[in-house]
This record gives sequence, C-alpha cells and structure tokens, in this order.
Amino acid sequence: MISRVADHCFWLGRYLERAEHTARVLHVTTTLSLDAELSPEQTWAPIVIVFGEREPFYKKHGEGAGGDGEVVQAYMTWDEDNWSSVVRSVAAARENARSIRDVVSLEVWEITNELYLYMTAGEGRQQYNDNRWTFYRTVRKACELCLGFTQSTMLHESPLDFIWLGVELERAGQTARNLDVHHHAFTTLPNKHEVVETALWLSLLRSCSGFEPFMKRHRGAVTGRSVASFLLHEPTFPRSVRHAVEKAYDRLSSIRPPEQLHLPGGRSLERLAMLSAYLVEESPVLLGEDRVHDIVTHVVDETTVVGNELAQDLFGYGR
Repeated sequence: MISRVADHCFWLGRYLERAEHTARVLHVTTTLSLDAELSPEQTWAPIVIVFGEREPFYKKHGEGAGGDGEVVQAYMTWDEDNWSSVVRSVAAARENARSIRDVVSLEVWEITNELYLYMTAGEGRQQYNDNRWTFYRTVRKACELCLGFTQSTMLHESPLDFIWLGVELERAGQTARNLDVHHHAFTTLPNKHEVVETALWLSLLRSCSGFEPFMKRHRGAVTGRSVASFLLHEPTFPRSVRHAVEKAYDRLSSIRPPEQLHLPGGRSLERLAMLSAYLVEESPVLLGEDRVHDIVTHVVDETTVVGNELAQDLFGYGR
C-alpha cells in the first residue's frame, strides 16, 4: 500500500468523524441554549474553543460574537476558511474519497458524494435556514452511515485500518477537548443550581453521544466526577477517550505489528501504548476536578504528536 493511498484513507476517516462531531455539538448546543439558564456567551463561545478556533473566530467576527448563536453556527457550519466547519470537513472527506475511488467501496463513495452535494448544491443551506434540527441530524446520519459502510462493504485490510485509525485518533482528541472546555466552564459557574447543573452535564454527554450509555452505567445522581470519569475511562463506550486510544492502537498494530517497532510507524505505536497505559493507571475513583484538565491536555498533546509522526513516518510529510 503506497503512502499516498494510506494518507487519503487516514484523512477520510478523520474528516468524516470531524463533520459528524461538529454537527452533533451544534445540535446539542442549540437545544441547550433553549433549556439551560446560561448566558449566550456561556452557551456558544465554548464551541469555537473546543475546535481550536478561538483566535480565528474572534479575529474575523469581533470579541462580542462568541455570544451570538447564529454567528457561531454559521462559522462552524459554512465557513470555508475554518477546517473544522461542517462544509469544509465534508468537502475534504469527499476529496480524499475521490482520490482513492478504487480503494473505497461504491457505497462509501456514494454516501460521501451525496453528503457533499447536499451541503454545496443548495438543499443543505435551505434546510439549515428552515429546520436547523433536521439539517444537523441529516449530516450526522450521513457521516455515521458512511463510516458504517466502511465496516460492512470494504475488505478488512490496510485501507480500512487507516480509515479507522484516523477515526479513533480524531474521536479521542475531540472527546478530550469537549470534556476539558465544558468541564471547566460548568465547574466554575457562579450560583449553581442542582437542576441546571444536571442539565449541563447531560448536555455534555449528549454532545458525545453518551447519554444513554452513561445512564445504563450510573443509576445515581449525575455529577461532574461521574461524567468526566465515564468520558475518560469507560472501556466499553466507543467514544470514551480510553476506548478510542485503545482502538487506535489496535488499528496501528494491524498496520505495524509490535514486533516491528524499529520500522516506520513504530514510534507512534509505542506512544499510543504508553497513552493507553496512562489512561488505565489514572484511577476513576481518584479523579478530581484538578486532574481532568491535566489528563485531557496530555491526551490532546499525545494524539497530536501521533498524527504528526504518522505523517512523517508513513505518509511522507507533516500536516
């Protein structure tokens, strides 16, 4: 498998996961803005922070724009200069799929292309204006369907491993960022009310598709510690940081077996193994508010380094 094909597979997975995650966060925040007793700034500003777009956003729209839900949603959905926006992520996913059309299945290509046309040919923009809830749901379902088709219609060989290596690395980083920003915001709110606080933690779970799995694991009160522990450490929840890191390691192990650490990709495999061990050692029982930031910062830093090392060792350049 040549490095160019591996690169396109990897970024196809990352951009599909990014588009789905962005649409899900915007969807949940739209509901949160109607239900919770938060200021517009507390509701919408965390989104641009989660996706690492704080400086570009405020430079483009001004310091007061973080409290304007319409401006934030437009920026995170339609801005062509924002690599985390839905339209840019979908376009990038489609371009990567087009470049390896002979590698991905017909079903994967069709769904990716249809989503791109939905976003760029006017239908998506019209639905965005008429029914925001339906628009976000359509994007999410298309991305999830496409990722499902990779599992059910492609050979389980190296191309699929690279696609899902990208998915899992993106997922680990996004869950960590989401938890870091919202955990800090929720725990520092003045005049916290129990009902409002519970609603906020549940919204964080929903933004990670973790509400129902969390409720099946935790029958008691919803607290910041229990939610943070679940999103960080739950080994059976697909979007937890620990699960995503472990699956990323498994995928890279299929590409570069552990007995070949001296070959390209070996450094990344070792780093993922150490990150996985670190997450296992961090006991959920002892998880305090001060530890959440340290843990998720370490996860974000490590997954970023892994992505850069993979680009240098296996894809031939840095991104």
